[in-house]
Amino acid sequence: MTDFLAPGYKNSRPFPALLHYFVDIRTNFDKIILAVGQDTVGELHSGNKGVGNAMNALGRQILAEIHGCDSKVLNDITSVEEIMVQAALKAGAEVREVAFHKFSPQGVSGVVVISESHLAVHTWPEHGYAAVDVFTCGDSVNPWDACNYIVEQFRAQNFTASETLRGVLVETNAHSQEAVI
Repeated sequence: MTDFLAPGYKNSRPFPALLHYFVDIRTNFDKIILAVGQDTVGELHSGNKGVGNAMNALGRQILAEIHGCDSKVLNDITSVEEIMVQAALKAGAEVREVAFHKFSPQGVSGVVVISESHLAVHTWPEHGYAAVDVFTCGDSVNPWDACNYIVEQFRAQNFTASETLRGVLVETNAHSQEAVI
């Protein structure tokens, strides 16, 4: 397996190819350019299950850095909660529990627990910034649908995101005890 360096970081720690990849997202929310290292290797479109399922991963986790958001939305606990719950539903998830907290003087943090895992958010309205985590398990929920909805509803000017495959199942060869990926 080949190791790649994180894009833009010449001295960064290498990570195994295909087990972790970075996604460069432009303002066109209908198309996501998938890049490993410095090379573009494909595109994901809305509704696509992505490469996670081909890797026998138990889950897919998207960490999004969302900038240039509407500070009024980010500081309104009711709006943030509604956006996060709707994002889960639009992705096809089953909502189990919801917990949100409004900070003083500003900011909201919260989590939407779904049968397939969770969506979490922390907002900094004074910076127009939100940190979002969308973690889904199984094949029925696409975390990118939730992430894209959140970005649109926060009225973001730009964002970056990375997807990590979680719980990549490793088969073992019974004769040699070597891991086969």
